[in-house]
Amino acid sequence: MENIKELEVIQKSLEKFTNAHGISGSESEIRKLLEKELEPYVDQVRTDTMGNLIATRKGKGPSVMLAAHMDEIGLMVKYIDENGFLRFVKIGGWFDQTLLNQRVIVHGSHGSVVGVIGSKPPHVMKDEDRKKPVKYEDMFIDIGAKDREDAEKLGVETGTSISVDREFVPLANGKVTSKAFDNRAGVVILIEVMKRLSELKIEANVYAVGTVQEEVGLKGARTSAFGLIPDIALAVDTTIPGDHPGITKLDSPLEVGKGPVITVADASGRGLIAHPQVLRWLKETARDAEIPYQLGVGSGGTTDATAIHLTREGIPTGTVSVPTRYIHSPVEVLDLADIRACVDLLVKAVENADRYF
Repeated sequence: MENIKELEVIQKSLEKFTNAHGISGSESEIRKLLEKELEPYVDQVRTDTMGNLIATRKGKGPSVMLAAHMDEIGLMVKYIDENGFLRFVKIGGWFDQTLLNQRVIVHGSHGSVVGVIGSKPPHVMKDEDRKKPVKYEDMFIDIGAKDREDAEKLGVETGTSISVDREFVPLANGKVTSKAFDNRAGVVILIEVMKRLSELKIEANVYAVGTVQEEVGLKGARTSAFGLIPDIALAVDTTIPGDHPGITKLDSPLEVGKGPVITVADASGRGLIAHPQVLRWLKETARDAEIPYQLGVGSGGTTDATAIHLTREGIPTGTVSVPTRYIHSPVEVLDLADIRACVDLLVKAVENADRYF
């Protein structure tokens, strides 16, 4: 019964945070929600110059930074044509075909404006054009405006941020789908970890950091780590499993529902090669606590850990991730049990950090 209640709490929190909007550089809505959630469980909460939220639980032991980025990938208005249609740029790593025909929220200065992403209808395309994927440069957003002036009256201008209009929905067998699990899953884990730690006597000094602009260059992680200078750090994020059609175990042997992923290396080592002591700490903690885990070696993307571990003289850093299908799309899928297991692992790791560092 206790496990069911925990999953229900996680599900409600995920729903709240993924239904909220906050693309890179526009994370204020997420930051406000996160501050409200963390405040009861820490000694201090502040926002730094870059916009990172830093919540501190004071202790005398080693300082541990737990970083989860608040931003989601999105779009931004590039210009408005004379007929009121919006042209846009991508903010973060979109695959163009996932954008076509999506409904979006344009975050205008007078409030949210609903729009749809359109393109030339296939009926009027030439045969060779139908065989080609539509590039985002050939798409546009229709908000129903009569012309440019009408769009501007709605509070839309060059630089207005845009996010996908998708909401959280439960699937079968403990799985859920939504936009922005990358990385609201990490944000929710951060909250649950600090909630649990507030009930325990621990030696570590813990920084729970909601970072900004991860999807466009790991920017908030770099500046927050520089200011905090933690003894050790863990990025909390999502990662790609290889358990669905279109991808093989050669691409990724990870699976949804099999527990958190401890990263050994990502981006073929160009991103993070996890510190050996951090790996030992996480693996031994998981084994001792009988928490299922997976080891990840990836050739693709990276996380905040890449920026953190190269800060100042170098910070021993690792990554703990939730395996998540269809990352960087509006229909990401994860298993709630993996979220809970990530929380379990991080709580145990922080508890015994003084034994390893």
